[in-house]
Amino acid sequence: MLPAQGPPAEQNQTEPAEPGGFAELSERLGAVETAVRDFHRRAAHRETVIDRLHEENQSLRTGMRREVLEPVVADLVRLYDGLAGQTGQASGELFASFADDVVLALDRCGIEVLTARRGEAFTSGLHAAGSVEDCADPALHNTVAVPLLAGLRDRDTGRMRRLVKATFYRAIETEV
Repeated sequence: MLPAQGPPAEQNQTEPAEPGGFAELSERLGAVETAVRDFHRRAAHRETVIDRLHEENQSLRTGMRREVLEPVVADLVRLYDGLAGQTGQASGELFASFADDVVLALDRCGIEVLTARRGEAFTSGLHAAGSVEDCADPALHNTVAVPLLAGLRDRDTGRMRRLVKATFYRAIETEV
């Protein structure tokens, strides 16, 4: 009889590993990492689309507001011109206060009223010459002699709706 040996060899080993073991776990973890990476890429793309759509929405709202207010702004401009031109009459203070009210209404519509000041230098894109007045002083050349009409600038776009109109000095050469 053979001497007793320990348990059979197969019983001496630990339980066999599950099929696939670490290799399968590693594959699954790699698949999860790829899925998470793809999810984040798609989420970033969605955020970009949402941001773009929000910007377009804001732009459309601004454009729609301008379109709706366009007739009101045109009427306010005509009213302002009529009232501002009447300030030299006896009821000038009343008309000037109406003109101030119109300036406030235009401001609420996103329109800035710009006026010229005597001696202000001509600026292309801001001023328009209504007429010119000759002068002998070269320092006054291309400066405002008499303001005529206020200019109007869209606050959102910076676009001039109407240039500031004035009479400008033109220096003439005098013979010595």
